[in-house]
Amino acid sequence: MKASTTYQDQAVLVLGLGKSGFNAAKLLLKLGAIVTVNDGKEQEDNPQVAQLRELGATVITGSHPLALFERNFAYLFKNPGIRYDNPMVAEAIARKIPVLTEPELAYEVSEAQWVSVTGSNGKTTTTTLITLMLDENRTQGHAYAAGNIGIPLSAVAQKVTAADVMVTELSSFQLLGTTTVKPKIAVLTNIYEAHLDYHGSRANYVAAKMRLIQNQTADDFFVVNWDLPELRELSRQTKAQVVPFSRLGNSEAGAYVKDGQLCFKGEVIMPVTDINVPGDHNIENALAAIAAAKLMDQSNDAIIDVLTTFTGVKHRMQFVTSYEGRRFYNDSKATNMEATEVALKSFKQPIVLLAGGLDRGFTFEPLLPLLKEHVKAIILYGETKQLLAQTAREAGIPVIKIVDNLTKAVPEAYAASEAGDVVLLSPACASWDQFQTFEERGDVFIKAVEQITD
Repeated sequence: MKASTTYQDQAVLVLGLGKSGFNAAKLLLKLGAIVTVNDGKEQEDNPQVAQLRELGATVITGSHPLALFERNFAYLFKNPGIRYDNPMVAEAIARKIPVLTEPELAYEVSEAQWVSVTGSNGKTTTTTLITLMLDENRTQGHAYAAGNIGIPLSAVAQKVTAADVMVTELSSFQLLGTTTVKPKIAVLTNIYEAHLDYHGSRANYVAAKMRLIQNQTADDFFVVNWDLPELRELSRQTKAQVVPFSRLGNSEAGAYVKDGQLCFKGEVIMPVTDINVPGDHNIENALAAIAAAKLMDQSNDAIIDVLTTFTGVKHRMQFVTSYEGRRFYNDSKATNMEATEVALKSFKQPIVLLAGGLDRGFTFEPLLPLLKEHVKAIILYGETKQLLAQTAREAGIPVIKIVDNLTKAVPEAYAASEAGDVVLLSPACASWDQFQTFEERGDVFIKAVEQITD
């Protein structure tokens, strides 16, 4: 871990007691900061509260008392999901206190180079593929995945050495709180319409994503999806070397598909058909990962081994089981319509779709043609169930069931399916109406499937 005196004897407020807040607070204490942790939910029974207090932090839960600012904080580190109109965050901004997120802290102490991945969809799969590729047959050090993938950055950053590499998945929420993060390789998978309730506008959302490249120089690399004209235009903003990837063959300057082969700068790597996970989106994820791995001098053999054996990320088009001719897939990480569109395009078999979740004020017309083409039955729950039902009726789906929750949806989906069908959880919505996280939602789905198949 790099030595840092930035936070020595500085009063720091950590807002939110999630994974990132807890680990950031511990690291700040190690760096000599005077740490106050605040969470709006009552957390006195949380063992992490006792642990932080034992380490010397002040922990206040159950409310957001603005009087805390009498402590003259030098910095505020917030949980990425906490909005900027939160009263504590707004007060910090009014007082001109820097509002940061965990990646900023982790980057400052990390001895390892960073390969960082962002985008609306495909971040987790691409991050996982790059990590596996860079760790394959490695003779010195390791590749570590961290960040939005569910592993706290500040915990990993403390243990990595200069021989290692950190492959960091960074969300727009995290990137908004960064000022010095400078990945050696930045990867942008795509940008679609997402999180506008948080960012306020698409322009703000895009600007947050582009903070990934704000500190890169001509010695760094920007791997970007060349099949999206908007991203080609955004690549003009970078000082780094642009390395395109293209499933449609729009550029051969980086990673691309040609004559059914995955290629990199004129070199054939392997056939597209040998990728072990289905869907055009996974071809794009593979291309992005190939570009990053080749830029880090990884061998073709390592890349081929990973792409031919990788079975998918949990909660992202995860194959759960096969039972009585049905195949069950957990795509709980599909928290927006674009992700569900990708999932529906991935199958040729008839689909029984489970969908619904947090109502962010959207309608679901963009799903209409794919629902018509792929879905034979749909089981709906959550805040958006009626909105989705309206779209399903317009699509002419013959079987539309509305239930209270996901646990009840799974047996209904099974009853509506037959041998040869795919039973797919791909909610097209965030999980926060009935679940704490999309991971919890996916685990509930898997458990409900097991109750049927067992």
